[in-house]
Amino acid sequence: MRMPSLPMPLPFKVTVTQVQYLLQETVKGLQRGSWMNWAAVSTVTVLLFLLGLSLQTNWQINSFLTQAGSQLEISVYLKPSVSGATLQQQIQQFPDVASVSLVPRDRAWRELLTELGTTDLQGATDALGQNPLVDELKIQAKQADQVPKIAQMLTNFTEVDHVSYLNEVMQNLGQLNRGIGKMGWAVIGLLTLTALAVINTTIRLIVVARHQEIEVMQLVGATTTWIYLPFLLQGILFGLIGGGVALTFMATARHFMQQLLQQQPVFLQVLAKSLQLSPTQLWVLPLTILGFGSFIGLTGSFLAVRRFILR
Repeated sequence: MRMPSLPMPLPFKVTVTQVQYLLQETVKGLQRGSWMNWAAVSTVTVLLFLLGLSLQTNWQINSFLTQAGSQLEISVYLKPSVSGATLQQQIQQFPDVASVSLVPRDRAWRELLTELGTTDLQGATDALGQNPLVDELKIQAKQADQVPKIAQMLTNFTEVDHVSYLNEVMQNLGQLNRGIGKMGWAVIGLLTLTALAVINTTIRLIVVARHQEIEVMQLVGATTTWIYLPFLLQGILFGLIGGGVALTFMATARHFMQQLLQQQPVFLQVLAKSLQLSPTQLWVLPLTILGFGSFIGLTGSFLAVRRFILR
């Protein structure tokens, strides 16, 4: 059997000959892997696609909750003898509060009578003896998950008579976000173990298929690093290829959804814009997918040859 000439490892640099050798051995190992290569790449692709989808969905829901938190209002109704101006500035200092607007009782009374079709403001007030309404503060939170916390703090004020907000809506949104996150990470964890097992098996089969070559390389003085480094590179390559395919699928799906939403009603188009990823997330996502794919490939291949490397 004719063996390729083995380059002598240098302590602090890698020569062109060494790089060529590693590439040749990596390609040779992939050729020996046959259909198992496709099984490994397919498993990694599914894993990384779901990982990217989970991250993207989590970011989008958090973005939506943040925007919703700035739009959902907490209505604070004060006691009859309390003026809203006395609390407005104090509440505005809360770190989680975005804005506080005051609705004076007189303006609220006029608006209510207008809605009821009554134009005689003084007559209606005289009939009841006084304005029955109280000052109201409308508070917007910076984030949706801070709404219950702010509402609970406001109920402790002696000047406050009643606090109202969409508690059920907030709880449902939070539960949805947590449920999707838990389910996604559970599936990703299971697929990670599957991908590690498939890559491990693939590299082991390649090592077995090339055991005679490995024995000859050991006899002519090749170091353990140069013998088994190509197998580690094969695992990394599995992760990179799977990540590239997963990113292609995600880009295609994103483009399809954008084209589909352009034909939908305006409110769906507005919702789609609110769920777009930020520029930072657009480059963090592919780096995360490719990095995690490389890590999975390296780990799976290292587990396959660790007994040879560590001995």
